[in-house]
Amino acid sequence: MSNRSLSLGLLAAFAVLIGIVAGMVVLRPATVQIQSGTLLQQPRPIADFSLNGSDGKPFTKADLAGHWSVIYVGYTHCPDVCPTTLAQLKAVEKGLGADAAKVRFIFLSIDPERDTPETLGQYTHYFSPDFLAVTGPNAQLDTLGANLGFVYAKVPGETPQSYLMDHSSALILVDPKAGLAGYLTPPFKTESLVSDLKQVIGKPS
Repeated sequence: MSNRSLSLGLLAAFAVLIGIVAGMVVLRPATVQIQSGTLLQQPRPIADFSLNGSDGKPFTKADLAGHWSVIYVGYTHCPDVCPTTLAQLKAVEKGLGADAAKVRFIFLSIDPERDTPETLGQYTHYFSPDFLAVTGPNAQLDTLGANLGFVYAKVPGETPQSYLMDHSSALILVDPKAGLAGYLTPPFKTESLVSDLKQVIGKPS
């Protein structure tokens, strides 16, 4: 093979390589850096589940599809952290403006013994009429907790009904394909949460 033919062949191969690299750069999803927590490099699948919504209807994995979801684990008898966090999420909802329509805020109660659907509805709607609330049998909550990465435990009180619930405090982020996308961790700052969610909403899912 002549030097000229070899050079032309190398140039052609180099052009093909450049085209492939350029295509990878264009097609590669933009990396999103958030201040308030961690995004998984690849969303994790969420197994099927069935909970009870505050509206009396079943709440399943299918209800997570089509929009971003921020799930907060707590309970209505929580003395301080839960109401404080829900109030902050209300401020985040307001700060998102028009983008709030792309996100669902879901309060997941790990206290089905006391948190009936009616109780949950009244509690969450005090903070925002758009907040959803769900709970379910402990067996379902345990399975979902292992899947989503949250834990909880009952702490006995002075009376059978005065117990507290220890639980994870991170916000769980679920993408529009119903995949576990990451976690937002305390201490929460409203401005940072708003900024991070706007970034996340705008990235390819």
